[in-house]
Amino acid sequence: MESELAAATAAAPVLAEMAPRQRAEALVAAADALLAAADELVPLAMEETGLAEPRLRGEIKRTAVQLKLFADVAAAGEFLDVRLDAPDPEFVLGPRPDLRRYLVPLGPVLNFAASNFPFAFSVAGGDTASALAAGCPVVVKAHPGHPRLSDRTAQIVGAALPAGALTVIHGQDEGVAALRDERIAAASFTGSLAGGRALAEIAAARPRPIPFYGELGSLNPVVVTPAALAERAAGIAEGFAASVSGSAGQLCTKPGLLFVPDEFASSAAEAFQSVAPHPLLHPGIVDGYTHRRTEILQTAGVTVTVEGAVTDDGVTPTLVETDLATLLKHRDTLLQEAFGPLSIVVRYTPGEPLGAALIDLIEGSLTAGLHIGSAEDSPWLHELVTDLQALSGRVLFNGWPTGVAVTPAMQHGGPFPATTNPTTTSVGTASIGRFLRPVVYQDCPQFLLPLPLRDDNPWNVPQHHSPAGESAAWGSLA
Repeated sequence: MESELAAATAAAPVLAEMAPRQRAEALVAAADALLAAADELVPLAMEETGLAEPRLRGEIKRTAVQLKLFADVAAAGEFLDVRLDAPDPEFVLGPRPDLRRYLVPLGPVLNFAASNFPFAFSVAGGDTASALAAGCPVVVKAHPGHPRLSDRTAQIVGAALPAGALTVIHGQDEGVAALRDERIAAASFTGSLAGGRALAEIAAARPRPIPFYGELGSLNPVVVTPAALAERAAGIAEGFAASVSGSAGQLCTKPGLLFVPDEFASSAAEAFQSVAPHPLLHPGIVDGYTHRRTEILQTAGVTVTVEGAVTDDGVTPTLVETDLATLLKHRDTLLQEAFGPLSIVVRYTPGEPLGAALIDLIEGSLTAGLHIGSAEDSPWLHELVTDLQALSGRVLFNGWPTGVAVTPAMQHGGPFPATTNPTTTSVGTASIGRFLRPVVYQDCPQFLLPLPLRDDNPWNVPQHHSPAGESAAWGSLA
């Protein structure tokens, strides 16, 4: 661990001083190296995770796209958020000095890799890509579910980056020790609620606390209105089964709760029963899923529609049904994430204040979904949309939450316990902001200014200018 932290510390000023274009070129080279090594990495990932080749090839492509997206972010330079206030002796509140503000990289970032996306949320995944684009070296605490893949990915991707920009450590103790080390300036995490909370507390308890960005779990409720059910019940059932069972339900965006206005689970049973067994990622997930599944199946008032199974060959989906009253009564048991192919169908009474009940039941979620009729509109529907927005980071319509688009406007984060910081995202270009902090230079001579703040702007990054004299017009709304 010491050598990795020392390498990251040495790389920090090198990355910070790289021109945006140079940083971008390194990220593109890393993406190309990853794609070129797909025939080596995908079989290794299949061996360690049990995930299928098509899924892994799609994921390695997504990982490369993420790196290239952040290459464009770095090259554009907008993420620096340069603001230049000209000196103004006539400023309305008294003379204003020359003020120049921009964002600088925090320093070495510790990234706790996820198990369920061995490429896209692991060594070279989105957290790593956004931190590197910000100018921060990354130390990845590899997930024990794919250790050899982690090492090899780091070798391939790291070769395209400055020395020390990307390193890997292994083991829980090493990860905790690194999190406590004063050289680490921020940390990101994707995993369980218990693990994430423990790490967040360590980050907060340091002599100098650091930002900790944890994605901890999500129920992702989906509501089906009566009109939607009347129009396309069969299609909703098929989409629901595919979303719950995809990757054996080992997705943070799996719809764990489906709220329907009528009996629905039996109509979805055929789609669930046709899903073939799929292995879970590692024994820890098998144990956790088996425990949660048993708890849910044994809850009074819960009807088993498709029992599913956990066998040596893998898991098949489990579908259960209950009503809103039972969900409220047994909330402590039923409202915990089951990380695997299990979902709960909840019957509700049309017209009742469902949104208010959801706000009371669900503390925070990455997503919330709504299936509506083609011409549906009502005050109840508007109120429900407002309530779904209050409990989630992404509200989606007539679709399913699995599948997170890698694109600038994506929000992959939500109120706690979905994430530790509801103002940030781990997917999309806004995620770069997690690893930056603002600095202002006041009345600084040009020759001492950082390059993005100079009048000649050697990096050619966007600069927002506030000229002298404009304060007199503030509030005119011109």
